[in-house]
Amino acid sequence: MSKLPKLVITDIDGVWTDGGMYYTADGDVMKRFCVKDGWGVLFLRELGIPVAIMTGENTRIVVKRAEKLKVERCYIGVKDKLALATQVCEEMGIELGDAAFIGDDINDMALLSAVGWSGCPLNTPRYIRDIVRYPGKMHGGDGAFREFVETILAEAGELDRLIKICSTQCIIPRNSIKTEAKKS
Repeated sequence: MSKLPKLVITDIDGVWTDGGMYYTADGDVMKRFCVKDGWGVLFLRELGIPVAIMTGENTRIVVKRAEKLKVERCYIGVKDKLALATQVCEEMGIELGDAAFIGDDINDMALLSAVGWSGCPLNTPRYIRDIVRYPGKMHGGDGAFREFVETILAEAGELDRLIKICSTQCIIPRNSIKTEAKKS
């Protein structure tokens, strides 16, 4: 196993969200994402480590979040996460042991047991917390993905350097934001 994973895979519901589903009167579904998790994606991008989203839900909301964060590998409606992760790793020329995964429920257990780095949010059943390498202190929907990434990076001695880099670089180039002063 290398010092850092070569791929970070993440579940969405219960990890990036609180696991709740919000319905409008018209039956539209909404999810609440924690913006803090975006920093986990940015830290990994800075290191050249790709992120893959794998969720059992089949919803465009997840695709929209992936697009916003420029996560190229987004798989929705996944029935067998272990099989898909194995396929993705093969396509990348890496082993499952070179990958990290954070999940929170029964359908994540096989993949959690197969990767080199595994984690879960705080509000995960005990039988899942017992099998992961990094049981989190943050609840799903409250920055659990970022905490997982930061824990891996800290263990590898990379977190402080990345914080320094990311704290001095603007994510949106300043010259791309146009403002005009009101003329009186």
